Amino acid sequence: MILYRLFLILDAVLMLLPHRWRKKLFTSLASLAHILAGKRNHIIRKNLSFAFQETLDESKRQGIERYCYRNLALNLLQVMENRRNNAEELRTQVTFKNREPVDAILDQGQAIIFVSAHFGNWELGGAALSSLITPVASIYKGFSRNEFDPYLLEARTAHRMELAEKNGALKHIAKALKNGRSILLMIDQASNARYGVSVDFFGHKTYHSSTAAQLSAKFNAPIVGVYISSEDEEYYTVRFEEPIEARGGDEASVIEATQRQAEGLEKVIRKNPELWFWCHKRWKGEYPNIYK
Repeated sequence: MILYRLFLILDAVLMLLPHRWRKKLFTSLASLAHILAGKRNHIIRKNLSFAFQETLDESKRQGIERYCYRNLALNLLQVMENRRNNAEELRTQVTFKNREPVDAILDQGQAIIFVSAHFGNWELGGAALSSLITPVASIYKGFSRNEFDPYLLEARTAHRMELAEKNGALKHIAKALKNGRSILLMIDQASNARYGVSVDFFGHKTYHSSTAAQLSAKFNAPIVGVYISSEDEEYYTVRFEEPIEARGGDEASVIEATQRQAEGLEKVIRKNPELWFWCHKRWKGEYPNIYK
């Protein structure tokens, strides 16, 4: 608890600084982390090699590797800023693309299963979605030091997001859909046969979470991919993908809907590979040897 209180003091001091100073501090720390994080760099390189084979030149690979740390730092900074900003401030930062299908679904009183990934400034994207489009229920994974959990919760619930801790969260998000409320799921984490189905992802058979497809079938709710990107790290574009539905609820329809989600995510990553969180062992279940 003492550590958390010291962190809150640091947070208060940092938020007194101009935004550009805070950004410079965080990105400088990210550069240092890249230099020191040998094991994590190894994971990034193995992921890039596995996904792109020999199609990335060394300069491009190094750029993606460096940006992984910078992007994570920008997301951590965004958590701090989300505790204090408001809807109007978000509106000046974020532009939405292809929102017409989303508005049409919501106007019919129908809930949406939004799916996204640790891509771009995902903290800003989630806040903008929930604050400016429709409130969402989502899942979070608590910190190893749980005294820090309220900080993250405050940053997200400040923007109309309802959260449930990962363990036992399925009942929470199912209840939200049953009551006509939209949800947001992050679909880019490693999965397995218990929680996912096998799909093609970057040319490899990969287990991908089937939760969104199963919920879509059960609650007759469309699945909409939502991803955020930026050209200058100041102004952002949130783009909605075309709706997906898992009709019938049988295994084939669940696999098909999940494959379409994976294809959508892969397309987004291939367009801007530096924006994805390559630092985690995405293929650890199916291909553990690539990380050795």
